[in-house]
This record gives sequence, structure tokens and C-alpha cells, in this order.
Amino acid sequence: MTTTTGTGSARPLRADAARNHRRIVEAAAAAFEAEGPDVALEEIARRAGVGVATLYRRFRTRDQLVRAVLEGVFAEEIEPTAATATDDPWADLSGSLSRAVEAIAARRTILRLAREAGAFDVEAVQRYGRTLNRLLDRARDAGAVRPELTARDLSALLVMALAVAEGAEGTGATTGEDRRRYLALLLDGLRPGHPRLPPGG
Repeated sequence: MTTTTGTGSARPLRADAARNHRRIVEAAAAAFEAEGPDVALEEIARRAGVGVATLYRRFRTRDQLVRAVLEGVFAEEIEPTAATATDDPWADLSGSLSRAVEAIAARRTILRLAREAGAFDVEAVQRYGRTLNRLLDRARDAGAVRPELTARDLSALLVMALAVAEGAEGTGATTGEDRRRYLALLLDGLRPGHPRLPPGG
């Protein structure tokens, strides 16, 4: 296994070190979401079944741990949502966006921590964007979406779907139901047959 070390360099890890690295990252992801962004590193070490000293050997700062968690979440949970699954370009695009909304909603605490720490992996984000753009091109070529849509429009749609669902909390509706309801409304706006969108900035 090759992974980013606590010093920020990438090098192969011994099998035991690789296991500890993965256990710490997985435990941190679960702890951040369950306990909140201020969860103690000692609690993360306890969840991972390792000593605090082992955690600090792998990750010298909290920001380094956040970066590793984000890399894992993005690679394993968000990027795969953009996979092509069928011969239907609209089903693939809308399904990808729906899966992305759910994956992001499940990791909001981690994503907020990553933004605060400046820990976003630009290469991973760009790779995801390219894959999403291919799905959009395919749907556009099939006439399944507005011809003027751009990848930037899809990014905005994801942000809006999450923002609207979060704003609806406290209304008595289930958060997951809110996300699906408002995403369905937003996805409908991608379809052809509507007035052309104003130009973007």
C-alpha cells in the first residue's frame, strides 16, 4: 500500500503500518461524524484500537489526519458516484448526482473540517469533475438535458440540493426525504424543453 504519511510525503507502508493507517482513518471518519469536529484524538485512537502515540506517529497534526480522511472519503465514497452504470445517459447523470448528494450529506462534518483546514485534494476534485463532465457530455449528445448546461451548473446543483435540505430541517420532514424532494425539482430543471438559461458569470 502506498499512502500519504504524516509528513505529507507518499511512500509504501509496511503491512502493519498500513493496517494502522487505515484503521485510524476509518475511525476518524466515523468519530468526526458521530462526535463532531472537536472530537479528541485520544477518542479516535481508542476507536481505532491503537495507542495515541501510534496515531501521532502517523499524523503529526489534526489537519494531516483530516486530509487523510478526506482523501479516503473522496476516493471511496464520492468519486465512485460518477460511474456509468447503464445505457441510459439521463439515468446515469441523474443517478450520479443523486448518489453524490447522499454521499456528501453523510460526510458534511468532514467536508466542513476539510474546508477549514484547506485540505481539499485538488487533483481528486478535478478528476471527479472530469468524470461528471463526461456524463454531462453524453447526456447532452443524447438530447437528454438542456444543450447549454455546463459542469459548473452541476456543481451548483449539488450545493443547492444540500443547502435547501439543510434549510428545511426543523420542519418535521425527514432530512433524507427533503434531499430527494428538492433534488428531484432541481433535476427537472436540467431537462430540455424549458426556456434557455441566462448566461453564466
